[in-house]
Amino acid sequence: MAKRLVENTDANMTTRVLVRDIMNSPVITAGPSDTVVDIASKMKDHNIGSVIITENEKPVGIVTDWDVVSKVVASNLDPSSVDGAKVMQTIHTVEAGEGITEAARILRKNNIKRLGVVYKDRLAGIISSSDVIAVTPELVDVVSEKAAMIRGEIGRPASAISGFCDECGEWSDVLMYSEGTFTCEVCRGS
Repeated sequence: MAKRLVENTDANMTTRVLVRDIMNSPVITAGPSDTVVDIASKMKDHNIGSVIITENEKPVGIVTDWDVVSKVVASNLDPSSVDGAKVMQTIHTVEAGEGITEAARILRKNNIKRLGVVYKDRLAGIISSSDVIAVTPELVDVVSEKAAMIRGEIGRPASAISGFCDECGEWSDVLMYSEGTFTCEVCRGS
């Protein structure tokens, strides 16, 4: 059953940065029967901290560098005799069309660092908490500036505001505020 996508709103603001905009793709995957040595080699070769375990192209788990250390090395197990299915964690996923606010909620709620990104029930990418954090400062600045303008705390003209247009969703360095929305020059017909 497909979950209907809805726009996330926080304090009457729409988050326009979507998971698909910041996800990492392609995803490095392994099968459940691949050994921890094979999985660790993929992490090393691709300079990544996790590999998603898939069966029939569907994500079924994730093995992180922490799983290798805590479940194999610390237990003094032979990594070539342990398969991925024995050390993988449940993978949580988010739809590619969701806003990053939803991804941040899932990460925080489950106390995890990585999410699989799915599109049309197929694995499309991976997003980490550091990916979300990397774009958050810019969003906080835009949201704070927009809120201050609405409250009348900023005296400079609205044309000096940069952000995502409330009409088309595209980035603009020349947003203007009128009748409760910020619009770009294209949507204003300028």
